[in-house]
Amino acid sequence: MGEIFTADFWSIITAGLLVGIVVGLTGMGGGALMTPALIFLGVGSTSSVIAADLTAAAVYKTGGALVHRKHGNPNMQLAKWLMLGSIPMAFIGPFLVHAAYGGDQATLEKALKTALGFALLIAAATYALRLYIGMRQIRRGTAGDMGEPTIRPLPTLLVGALGGLLVGVTSVGSGSVIMVALLMLYPALSAVRLVGTDLVQAVPLVLSAAIANIIAQGGLDLSLTIPLVIGSVPGTVLGSRLAPRVPQSVLRRGIVIVLTMSGVALLDKAGWAPLGAGEDETHPILIAGIGVALVVLVPIVWGFLRKTEGLPFMGSPTVAEIEREERRPRTAR
Repeated sequence: MGEIFTADFWSIITAGLLVGIVVGLTGMGGGALMTPALIFLGVGSTSSVIAADLTAAAVYKTGGALVHRKHGNPNMQLAKWLMLGSIPMAFIGPFLVHAAYGGDQATLEKALKTALGFALLIAAATYALRLYIGMRQIRRGTAGDMGEPTIRPLPTLLVGALGGLLVGVTSVGSGSVIMVALLMLYPALSAVRLVGTDLVQAVPLVLSAAIANIIAQGGLDLSLTIPLVIGSVPGTVLGSRLAPRVPQSVLRRGIVIVLTMSGVALLDKAGWAPLGAGEDETHPILIAGIGVALVVLVPIVWGFLRKTEGLPFMGSPTVAEIEREERRPRTAR
């Protein structure tokens, strides 16, 4: 038990709680926030953090999937094809990475940080794209559930495979990249059914990735995993209860900014050539400058995107209204 109650025990619980709240508020995958948060806290190696985050995600995603399954929201045929692609690739991914770098731990850490940095930038882009797609659907009157779509096995299998590989290597992608790909493949499904479908396939996906990472690195760091579960599970529940009271527009723009800054910071830490030489020569001023620029530019870019859809620069539909509209049955309009 002494190995579990380390000096970082309470900081890990706090990180898990805060990220869990954001996951509950937004419905996004926790890996895109939890993994970089733990890496920046310096509580373990990148590989041990990824394994711990995936294990914790398998716990709290199971509850969400059971709720969605109970209410009949997920499309099980769609989930089946996703799982056929995602589960095996999530399991293979960690072994491919560890085999490529052998016993060179320093090189492996650098490679994982680089992969995670790019994964976060992809997650930020796809997260913003999801909101844009929602706005376009509302503008064209195509938001909401329009019935059962025709399943496209091969594209769905490929989405699952690529998403599974990304999750297996970085822990990022199950609630961001895969969701946006599904939105583009199956625009007839409402957001709530897409979330339910993604959650159902995400449980075995993250479980497969967690098991593979544990085997590949030779064990699970319980001093990371246990406090992470203790913090993240109640955080997710609390976030879900707070969601109706929190201004989603500000929150979701903030998520895009945080994901982008985290991605750049990890690439900087990994010594990605365009940014610098690694942990001994990082560029905090550059990263802060990117954050400030995004705070200014994100609302402006969003306003111009609204204008291209014939909407006012600011105003309705807000981000919160876009999400409410996505969840309404089309027959009710």
